Amino acid sequence: MDHCPECGFTYDLNESPAAARAIRAGADDFAVILRSGADVRRRPGSGVWSPLEYSSHVRDVLLVQRERVLLAQRLDTPDCEPMGRDERVEQEGYNEQEPAAVARQITDSALLFATVLDRLEETGWQRTLIYNAPSPVKRAVRWVAVHTLHEVRHHLMDIRRQLA
Repeated sequence: MDHCPECGFTYDLNESPAAARAIRAGADDFAVILRSGADVRRRPGSGVWSPLEYSSHVRDVLLVQRERVLLAQRLDTPDCEPMGRDERVEQEGYNEQEPAAVARQITDSALLFATVLDRLEETGWQRTLIYNAPSPVKRAVRWVAVHTLHEVRHHLMDIRRQLA
């Protein structure tokens, strides 16, 4: 099992069917933070995203991962292009977006992704794709679900640490 030493998350692929519920809950936590009145545009240091930028990133991760899971259902072991996470921050103006709009979008994105996960049958969970970050590796949809949950929880930790 993979383990993230920074946030303590352990990748347990047996938990993949529960990922949808946990991702929705995490998205709700992002929305609460974005609507809290905190200064979510402030970057705490050079090279560190603001809470709004982290939230926008997670919104886009949810949408990209949804499309990857759907692609894996249609094609045999598709190759997934990197999402351009760092480029998107500036290209899409993450820090200029409205926090309330991002709050709504992240919960909607989580619902869209979770709906796809909730509808998977065992054969759907076993479908594979080529995941290209940090290097190309064949991954099952189970892993994609758990990895996405890790993204949600890890970036919530990043934001909470900044706002503490």
